Amino acid sequence: MPANHPAHKRILLKLSGEALMGEDAFGINHATIQRIVQEVAEVTRLGVELAVVIGGGNLFRGVAGGSVGMDRATADYMGMLATVMNALALADTMNKAGLTARVMSAIAIEQVVEPYVRPKALQYLEEGKVVVFAAGTGNPFFTTDTAAALRGAEIGAEVVLKATKVDGVYSADPKKDPAATRYSKLSFDEAMARNLGIMDATAFALCRDQKLPIKVFSIIKHGALKRVVMGEDEGTLVYA
Repeated sequence: MPANHPAHKRILLKLSGEALMGEDAFGINHATIQRIVQEVAEVTRLGVELAVVIGGGNLFRGVAGGSVGMDRATADYMGMLATVMNALALADTMNKAGLTARVMSAIAIEQVVEPYVRPKALQYLEEGKVVVFAAGTGNPFFTTDTAAALRGAEIGAEVVLKATKVDGVYSADPKKDPAATRYSKLSFDEAMARNLGIMDATAFALCRDQKLPIKVFSIIKHGALKRVVMGEDEGTLVYA
């Protein structure tokens, strides 16, 4: 494919809630969410159809809630509501930036956001709208990584882009080991054999079974999202 054309037509971007915090200790950093939206806008201008699964760790973590005596399922539902709050903030910022965003929730809160309906999500993507999937899978005990793998498979995404604070998958922790090297490509089997912890086991297995590649890249690095979409050597590709 020519270098001036995107390598992917439809993508699923997995954003952690923590990505929205910037340098803050919690919550949503206004400058950070605006910068992320500008990167998304740059990609959509290329004609790429983009959906987002957003986490809620900047507001509430179900696992952490469960660890301090709270019922795990209740804590996970609270985490899902946190993702809805993030999705609303993300969509609002997108709409103000000239994009058309639609939030679809896996749990019904119809006065606030519309429910997730697969044909409707596909229609929005085909119309050039950005779809923000909220509330994870709608079930406790599943992470938003699993929601990203599930929604990615459902909408026929060509790749799941996992946005992190590190620019790929390394042989060791690059902060602790200066000799650590970034993997440009890895097969699912290699990633499992090396126990690299790219996604939780359920999400990883779903992507592997559906032959849905995962690209790990840094959302902090300016222009990285566009470089990934253009097929450049950015981040780490995990493939079947």
